Amino acid sequence: MTTTPDPTTPDPTVPDPTVTAGGTAARCPVTGASLEDFPFTRENPFAPPARYADLRANDPLPQVRIPTGKTPHLITRYADVRAALAHRAVSSDVRIPAFPAMGAGEQEAAARTRPFIRTDPPEHTKIRRMLVAEFTMRRTEALRPRIRATAERQLDLMQRSGESADLVKDYANVLSTTTVLELFGAPAQDVEFFRDVTRVSGGRDSTAEEVNAALGRLFGVLNALIDERRANPGDDLMSALVSRYLMPELITRQELLSTVGITIVAGRETTTSMITLGALYLSRNPRLRDGVLADPSLWPPVIEELLRVLSVADTIPLRVSTAPVELSGGTVPAGEGIVALLAAANHDPAEFPDPDRVDPDRTQKHHLAFGHGIHQCLGQNLARVELHEALAALFGRMPALHEADPQAALDVKPDSATYGLESLRVAW
Repeated sequence: MTTTPDPTTPDPTVPDPTVTAGGTAARCPVTGASLEDFPFTRENPFAPPARYADLRANDPLPQVRIPTGKTPHLITRYADVRAALAHRAVSSDVRIPAFPAMGAGEQEAAARTRPFIRTDPPEHTKIRRMLVAEFTMRRTEALRPRIRATAERQLDLMQRSGESADLVKDYANVLSTTTVLELFGAPAQDVEFFRDVTRVSGGRDSTAEEVNAALGRLFGVLNALIDERRANPGDDLMSALVSRYLMPELITRQELLSTVGITIVAGRETTTSMITLGALYLSRNPRLRDGVLADPSLWPPVIEELLRVLSVADTIPLRVSTAPVELSGGTVPAGEGIVALLAAANHDPAEFPDPDRVDPDRTQKHHLAFGHGIHQCLGQNLARVELHEALAALFGRMPALHEADPQAALDVKPDSATYGLESLRVAW
């Protein structure tokens, strides 16, 4: 930002004119410029914070203050987010001090465990190549019947239990977690365990000790699974990774633990949020719901639009510039943190006319809900299949699904890296 520093001591009884919607005033430790606190709050569960549009138009690369006290730049324009995520001078290495982790515990644990999404080539390339063949469209399509069976089983349980249920706990979380665990051949009896691990390890308020303890519990489960698959290999993904990469010593056990751990945590969390918010959106938009139920061929374009509009992984792409990065909105200097806002990009009217509307006929299908560049989400094909089967089964069985208490405030997750709901009571 270019605001001139104010050398005077502010009077605490006088409102600071630099405070704007979305946060309180803070001072950049380098320039003294006035900064806003980030992240901002969504006023509407189906749209990014209104502040994004103001920044995109008037200050597209602002510096902000995040909970760890760091002052990264936000990137708000579609073209700039896409360019930054593919830029050679933009790093994902969490060990760089300026890396804009939202929580101190997150950065400390990631620097120690080295999840591949927080690394650069060649480390990242090695792990991504190992996984990419396992997440092809053909292989994920083969999982569709099992995903549908899980959805139908949970709907049976919901209907037998009464006339209402928690859509997160009783449906979305079970389906998304069971799917990714079955993919790896992990035991799926206690899906809430994995939800709790994700809640702590991805929480902005979690300390390093809490994150390390949560990951320790997760790695304990995965270590036992690795040992089991070494002795008794099956046809699951963990068996393939153990036999093809761990046993020939092409990767270390720590690399395998970190890779499987982040894939499970990230895969189940984002899909749980998308199923829940997607169902809520359709329940509040009966014309769209009825249209897709009448014409099931509309499910794929509706899913793409829900992914774009909801953009639950909005603040996941955290980066650091290793050299000056020139974008349409300005230049990010070398050595500074970057938060590439996926929701801001996906609601950029320059790229998506009437961006807040879910439009199955939209011709612009190049949204960034799964990121862009070498770190683009590996599990996007699986996520699409899960969303399709989860929502089609849910509304096929319960077309009148609605909030049990429409007047109640939504139970938004308070400090998660992924936007979503902690719970949602629904009736049918």
